[in-house]
Amino acid sequence: MTEIKRLFDIPNYQLEKYNLKKAFTSKYNGKWVSTSTEEYISQANAISRGLLRLGVKPNDKIAVISSSNRTEWNILDIGILQIGAQNVPIYPTISKEEYEYILNHSESTYCFVSDSEILEKLNAIKVNTHLKAVYTFNDIPGEQSWKEILTLGADASNQEEVEARKNNVSPEDLATLIYTSGTTGTPKGVMLSHKNIVSNVLDSEKRVPFENGKSKGLSFLPVCHVFERMILYLYQYCGVEIYFAESIETMSDNLKEIKPHVMTAVPRLYEKVYDKIVAKGSELGGIKKALFFWAINLGLRYEPYGANGWWYEWQLKIARKLIFSKWQEGLGGNLELMVSGSAALQPRLTRMFAAAGMPIMEGYGLTETSPVIAVNDQRNHGFKIGTVGKIIDNVEVKIAEDGEILVKGPNIMMGYYKDPQKTAEVMTGDYFHTGDIGEIDSEGFLKITDRKKEIFKTSGGKYIVPQYIENEMKQSRFIEQIMVVGEGEKMPAALIQPNFEFLKEWAKRHNIQLENNHEAIVQNQQVIDRIQMEVDTCNERFGNWEKIKTFRLTPDVWSIDEGHLTPTLKLKRKIIKEKYKTLYDQMYNHTD
Repeated sequence: MTEIKRLFDIPNYQLEKYNLKKAFTSKYNGKWVSTSTEEYISQANAISRGLLRLGVKPNDKIAVISSSNRTEWNILDIGILQIGAQNVPIYPTISKEEYEYILNHSESTYCFVSDSEILEKLNAIKVNTHLKAVYTFNDIPGEQSWKEILTLGADASNQEEVEARKNNVSPEDLATLIYTSGTTGTPKGVMLSHKNIVSNVLDSEKRVPFENGKSKGLSFLPVCHVFERMILYLYQYCGVEIYFAESIETMSDNLKEIKPHVMTAVPRLYEKVYDKIVAKGSELGGIKKALFFWAINLGLRYEPYGANGWWYEWQLKIARKLIFSKWQEGLGGNLELMVSGSAALQPRLTRMFAAAGMPIMEGYGLTETSPVIAVNDQRNHGFKIGTVGKIIDNVEVKIAEDGEILVKGPNIMMGYYKDPQKTAEVMTGDYFHTGDIGEIDSEGFLKITDRKKEIFKTSGGKYIVPQYIENEMKQSRFIEQIMVVGEGEKMPAALIQPNFEFLKEWAKRHNIQLENNHEAIVQNQQVIDRIQMEVDTCNERFGNWEKIKTFRLTPDVWSIDEGHLTPTLKLKRKIIKEKYKTLYDQMYNHTD
């Protein structure tokens, strides 16, 4: 059996152990097309041979920008890695200036893109880079297709050279550069070795209850992010058939078509799924509506391992049969496990989906840690609501005096590319400084309490933990996004992006006339008063110094494209504050 030491060992291991007929499945022109393990390896070898004929050398950087996850990405990935070159994935949604920065900083020589939209952005800056050629996954007239590399590598006469290159790649060698989107400053290139990611795959595998060789996974989180990329290697290692969702808009259709057993997502997506379910329940009438909300209230009190006693468990059984089974059908009917990462998951969602029999296992990690540090696992009492689970094997965590989480292990990055100074700033010996504040409880569960950089003090010297307040407030259906502000000010306040869709429904139900533009909606006094009620209710849970004393509503929908959010949907706090400087100044009566 192939021993897995480098990332390109994983497909061969899959071939020996599972030899799947459907290793990967993508949709083209409305049809699902599958690629077997054998085809996967054969095409990856053809890519390697083609790249060698193009003159790609060890340590050359090859950039990949894809707006969706797809089979081609994975074939290309292995083809690049086998010849000792490095894959540089780039977020499709960032600006063309950031494309230019990353392509130049990484000195990428070739670039593969998925579609004409990305190509257009790339072409605008291509002349300022060192790119020798650009290839596309989609067939675009007049452009070079990635299939040309497959054709170039069709002749297997230089396969021996591929094998020699493979043999020269050591586990400690650089495998990929992942540029963190960063909420401030220019992106940093995180250097991850084969060993970094392979160790994380093998150590995370012990936490996932797959039926190896028999499960289906749905993938749609951007593969340029290390979380989904590691998960894809993990699926391959476990013989899970991988299906790629077409887009976030088609998710619900794809779930019904594929009927996956497992999927990964970020909290924002689980929030949206939950809100949609609740919205549908609100439209029911009479006994059906009463039953629906009885089940919801039951779910919100959920505790694992029967901790609520037999009477609760008996009621839960009924709720699962009558109500929650329909939720499961809506998500394909076979979903046994969902994984959440990249930001804090609201405990009510953890409770709700676990009660519904589709538990979300929250984990924690960073790009710099390849990524997983800790993750929940329902088995062996390894699941605790409000925590990110227990620390995985071979990884060590210690809490610094100021509460910061420090991590050591085979998954810690090699450093930031071409930036020894920034690398030194985050390392103390072998320990990486995560920038997160947390604690480990008596049972060994890790709990994240905030981002070190985001905690601030009011002028009265009181500490404010914004993420905690934001997560509580976002449970309101009226609030889509919220950012708590007030550093150095006398009190905390908030900038809020209302849930415009929900507001329109609410107005209709209450016969309130709302104009059809966001500017007018956020200035409507009835809307402001209603959101004030939500804020007041939430404030009851906070200490006096933490209460949101005032807020302003923003007319824009906060998005990646407009610069409010990073590609992983985290708030770009500095930019949001700058965008709404006028509103900020109003809240604090600042005058020029």
